[in-house]
Amino acid sequence: MLRAVGRYSLSIVHELGDFALFTGQAFRSAVGARRLGRRIVRAGFEQGVRCLPVILIVGMFTGLVLGLQGYYVLNRFGSEGLLGTLVSLSLVRELGPVLAALMLVGQAGSALAAELGIQRNTEQIAALETMGVSSHAYLVAPRLIAALLVYPMQTALFVTVGLWGGSLSGSLLLGLEPGVYWSSVERAIAAPDVRECFTKAATFGLLTISLCAYHGFNAHRCSSATGARAVSASTTRAVVQSSIIVLAADYVITSFLV
Repeated sequence: MLRAVGRYSLSIVHELGDFALFTGQAFRSAVGARRLGRRIVRAGFEQGVRCLPVILIVGMFTGLVLGLQGYYVLNRFGSEGLLGTLVSLSLVRELGPVLAALMLVGQAGSALAAELGIQRNTEQIAALETMGVSSHAYLVAPRLIAALLVYPMQTALFVTVGLWGGSLSGSLLLGLEPGVYWSSVERAIAAPDVRECFTKAATFGLLTISLCAYHGFNAHRCSSATGARAVSASTTRAVVQSSIIVLAADYVITSFLV
């Protein structure tokens, strides 16, 4: 049993080191890469425009649910006027960055892992390296740089839509004055809250996209499957581990910033 625990621990440390080297090599390869801007724009379109509908829908329903639940909780203490404070701080500090990152992982991250896995499976990545083209600079670096820009913007959009959803629940459905709601929102949100929100969003973007790219790029190393099954297994691992790392990183960042 001790040998099994030791082997498992060493495999985890080895994979963490391999992942760190992979991410570092991707950023190093971006220095001096040709046509990097065009690929960053394309990656931004994949992570931003294509994920826009799910961000808008989930953000709206998150705000609606927060408005309903928050109103009924605050109503027990006669503090309905603090609904804007509850909704805004919940979205800005926690739910906005976390849920936006999970939605982006489910759509953009899974697509990235599957795409790189298929390219590895069909030897397209090997062909790039044979021609002297850096596969990290061509396939990975633009996605990572785009994630650092797109994730904060998508999070800001998620929070904005969620605030309007909370306003709809409080004003139209429950009879709260819109001015009371928005004035409490304005009083509640401060610069440190916004800074924490964007810090979490950028961190989640870097971790999740690099993790999805890592699993897709190394799909051929999946010992339990080959071919299409290896692509499926690597994509599943990428999405599951990315979702876990979002929650773990959220706790770590919150513990340092609170």
